Amino acid sequence: MAVKTGSVERLVGSYHAWAANGASRAPAWLKDLRAGGIARFSELGFPNMKQEAWRFTSVAPIAEGSFEPAQPPAQVPTLEELRPFLLLEAGYRLVFVDGFFQRSLSTPFFDDVQSLAHVVTHRQDLVRQHLGKYAATQDRPFSALNTAFVDEGAFVHVPAKATIEFPIQLLFLASGKQHVVIHPRNLVVVDREARASIVETYATLGDGMYWTNAVTEIVVGDGARVDYHRAQRESDRAYHVATTQSHQGRDSTLNLHFVAFGGKLARHDIGAVMAGPGGTLILNGLYLLAGAQHADHHTTIDHAADHCESHEYFNGVLDEKSRGVFTGRIIVRPGAQKTDSKQTNNNLLLSADAHADSQPQLEIYADDVKCTHGSTVGPLDPRALFYLRSRGVGEDAARRLLTYGFAAEILGRMEVAPLRAQLDAIVRGRLAGQ
Repeated sequence: MAVKTGSVERLVGSYHAWAANGASRAPAWLKDLRAGGIARFSELGFPNMKQEAWRFTSVAPIAEGSFEPAQPPAQVPTLEELRPFLLLEAGYRLVFVDGFFQRSLSTPFFDDVQSLAHVVTHRQDLVRQHLGKYAATQDRPFSALNTAFVDEGAFVHVPAKATIEFPIQLLFLASGKQHVVIHPRNLVVVDREARASIVETYATLGDGMYWTNAVTEIVVGDGARVDYHRAQRESDRAYHVATTQSHQGRDSTLNLHFVAFGGKLARHDIGAVMAGPGGTLILNGLYLLAGAQHADHHTTIDHAADHCESHEYFNGVLDEKSRGVFTGRIIVRPGAQKTDSKQTNNNLLLSADAHADSQPQLEIYADDVKCTHGSTVGPLDPRALFYLRSRGVGEDAARRLLTYGFAAEILGRMEVAPLRAQLDAIVRGRLAGQ
């Protein structure tokens, strides 16, 4: 049974006020999409721990909070203030502050790399074809709520056979305002045989208590290749709920890299549908938690076509009283023969009070497949510690070195060097106690 609270009524009321005013000029199809989202959220309410998908994660702090939709920032940060989060001077960049597009800080490209609010009217046919078609709202209240407030976010379109030389950066910054909710909605469409690398970053300029509720839909055409990176670096007092849903065509390649460092409470639902034969999916994840942080990752890889392969690697590093939750589900549909799927989740506990829950799941409805899964939860290997100490490495240094190697295993798979260096520095700083 879902949780119906005053926050549900307040959010529904905020939606109706917004829909009647600022959002009233939207096309009819978009109004219908939003109306369906708020109706579904109103029906579902907030999830609770009696529901299987949420049994390790309580969203009571969000459900009982008094979050209001964010307003445009009174002061836009300078480019210099953005430097710690930027990757390259070259390439395309879309910057949002409290969910609002900042053209002065961005480098859009015509109508192919733009804010979603702009292309809803300028590329209406393309947006309408894909928006809301992949991220489910039927049993996802947070996704339904995001759909109700669809307005701003990033839009990326890579035409057929085009290659984007530099990574496209989608930067979402929170100003740190208290008790606001931000609903970024992103749509990425990479047409057949195109190539692109994209970096989606969530960070903060303050340490306020706010809530980010994001949804990203990724469409990979036949023969296309996409390298998609997502870094979550929210405030330690923030709440972060997200859905990333991808859809792959024939002979396509999608490399997904997800890193979660921030947030008091973070939940990320990751779904991938391999809809065309011959597809390849690599899914890498890293969560690095401390204090009382809680991060929950739910992944679903749906093999809906034959001769596809997927490889999933998630590593968690948990210190102090933090908690990591991982649920990985692989589905092999009838007829999806010659599927090759592997899933691994490893959790490193640096404290006796840290906790990890790992639930790998396989659902196989075809008979000619290769599927494996495995998980580990435990402290550093005492034999490895002994080996380093026997060679003159101090205990603290040995622990940091082994922990860093565990995290770097995931970071090292990222091909965007500036992002890898940026995240590597955060990991090193965390392990050094900075």
